[in-house]
Amino acid sequence: QVQLVESGGGLVQAGGSLRLSCAASGSIFSINRMGWHRQAPGKQREPVASITSGGSTNYADSVKGRFTISRDNAKNTVSLQMNSLKPEDTAVYYCNAMITDSAWWKGDYWGQGTQVTVSS
Repeated sequence: QVQLVESGGGLVQAGGSLRLSCAASGSIFSINRMGWHRQAPGKQREPVASITSGGSTNYADSVKGRFTISRDNAKNTVSLQMNSLKPEDTAVYYCNAMITDSAWWKGDYWGQGTQVTVSS
């Protein structure tokens, strides 16, 4: 069974930094896209950043220049370095990955979420 486990959320002051990590485990054959979404209270979940197995990245306009996504294909991990954090970045952050398991079933997997709170 495939699962994603996030770590690294917390409370930080505006202007500070946090690093989120996510590890995929289980019967994994391959991982295509990995990324992060977030959901603030009363708002819809939105994409933040994504990265392909080849290293191509995409960012939401609101985080460009402040957040950096990276991955380690050998360890099946993805990280999100968040700098110059703003109160509006406060949300639950979810790791997401498109994974093909050892039975060749391809699915879209989600982590349990980690809270990021930025105080003003």
